Amino acid sequence: MSVVIRFVSELGFFSSIHPLKIDNQYIQVWVILPVISKVGLLIGLTVTLALSYAQKFTVLWLNSDMTKPENLNEETRAAWDANARVWDEKMGDEGNDFFNILQWPVTVSFLDPQPAHRILDVACGNGLTSRKLAEVGATVIAFDFSTELIKLAKSRQKPDENITYHILDATDESALLKALSPHGPFDSALCNMALFDIAEIKPLFRALKGLLKPGGVFVFSLTHPAFNNSSSVHVAEEIDDEGEIKTIYSVKISRYMTPYHARGVALRNQPEPQLYFERPLQYYLNTGFETGFVLDGFAERAFPPEHSSPHPLSWSGQFSEIPPVLVARMRLL
Repeated sequence: MSVVIRFVSELGFFSSIHPLKIDNQYIQVWVILPVISKVGLLIGLTVTLALSYAQKFTVLWLNSDMTKPENLNEETRAAWDANARVWDEKMGDEGNDFFNILQWPVTVSFLDPQPAHRILDVACGNGLTSRKLAEVGATVIAFDFSTELIKLAKSRQKPDENITYHILDATDESALLKALSPHGPFDSALCNMALFDIAEIKPLFRALKGLLKPGGVFVFSLTHPAFNNSSSVHVAEEIDDEGEIKTIYSVKISRYMTPYHARGVALRNQPEPQLYFERPLQYYLNTGFETGFVLDGFAERAFPPEHSSPHPLSWSGQFSEIPPVLVARMRLL
């Protein structure tokens, strides 16, 4: 959460930008006040600073010791149960542009699924990735902690798909090992765009060490921690470049190094906001290194310049030099 303050003297107005996260990205909400005097400017600054401090207070409250990890986990579960049907209708069996252009092509190449493979699908949601993997003949064991999402995943399963679904909490190491060990050992594991939805990821990494074969891989995709986190603001600016007026698109980031959590929406019409657990990239990688993994595959994914979006500041080809997604492969030694 952040506020950008600008005073444009030649136009005579005061403006502030307030970011709102929608569809895994932030749009800018402008507050514009006319400046007719120094008093007007002072009022404008006061209003914006008040909004800024209110936002900062909210973040501090969200990160306070009063909010326990177990409560955050349960809030996340409740949000995904509430949003399950809307999410399933949006993603279906084919996914969206984020999935088809940015995530899946690299994810499947990193996994290299084979008919004889046993693959663990972590936080599988409505089973989209599970079904994709089953299509190549792999045996898929999938789990999510949302009862509603698992119901929807099962409803989409075809009779010939070798998928077994479980309702499990990725933060509960002992439950993961007890339920999943009989299905293992696994050749690989996948977590598609979900690690930032999990309140604590270290129990999952520890469980994977006991579930994967030696040399097995864990592939995960993320909203890019450095460019597409809960503090990011999309910016469009006009410049005069040697006599040619151009629009420049960029991303403004105000938080990255310190882990925190914030509420937002992944889809514009979802019923309930969800929690995003923001962590720097080093947190994810070091968690893997400490558990016995090495990094042996990495890709940062941006939309091609020709990709368009119905929303002017959405992730699209206008941001082709800024990756909103990364995909990593970690291998167990």
